[in-house]
Amino acid sequence: MATNSKKTSVPEAKEAMNRFKEEVASELGVPLKEGYNGDLTSKQAGSIGGEMVKQMIMRQEQQMK
Repeated sequence: MATNSKKTSVPEAKEAMNRFKEEVASELGVPLKEGYNGDLTSKQAGSIGGEMVKQMIMRQEQQMK
């Protein structure tokens, strides 16, 4: 059975992740807008996702200390 990877298991998490993505994009100076962002370069889009993962790992490591 295939699952939809776009579906969030916890609905409240979707909004939190969107806010986090917007914050990271702003920090990086990437012009993220609501809705379609297909005009971003792969480098811009990848930098947002990469930085999100980096920050999530750092936060988890801090919680584990």
